[in-house]
Amino acid sequence: MKLIVGLGNPGLDYAQTRHNVGFKVINSLAKLNKIELKGRKYKSRMGQNNEVILAKPMTYVNLSGEAVELLIRHFQINLADLVVIYDDINLPVGKIRIRKEGSAGGHNGMKSIIEKLGSQQFPRIRVGIGSPPPEIEFRHYVLSNWTPQEKEIIEEAIKRVAQATMCIIEEGIDIAMNKFN
Repeated sequence: MKLIVGLGNPGLDYAQTRHNVGFKVINSLAKLNKIELKGRKYKSRMGQNNEVILAKPMTYVNLSGEAVELLIRHFQINLADLVVIYDDINLPVGKIRIRKEGSAGGHNGMKSIIEKLGSQQFPRIRVGIGSPPPEIEFRHYVLSNWTPQEKEIIEEAIKRVAQATMCIIEEGIDIAMNKFN
């Protein structure tokens, strides 16, 4: 069983923001796999089938570790079977990077997860949201909506990330890294 977690912030105010790209991928995966995200347990909106648990932490990004820890413990998921999908300002809009492990790289949601799990040795997919222009504060940038041009790029990236995630589930992370990085 794989646990796929997409990071984002709950609520309509945040639905279309850069920080919610992880939620968008989970929605796409749910649609692809015909999984209803109806359950609200373990501080997450979630759904599952026989192969995968899809989860969107409802704790806000910076406290994502609380939900991930509860999910890992309840479902007894090995860290190698966890995949976290999140936004990254260090990658251009739409660029994706798959890694087997790594640091938080300044992402507060990942810091929270690493702290709660006591490890950074779990797979992740970073989705580029681009860097903020100098005149825009970081916090405002990640909570801002996409421009029309960026929206087209990110919608394609979400499809690629969903495909990459399915590749991880079906063929393993090494093959996914070779195909999608």
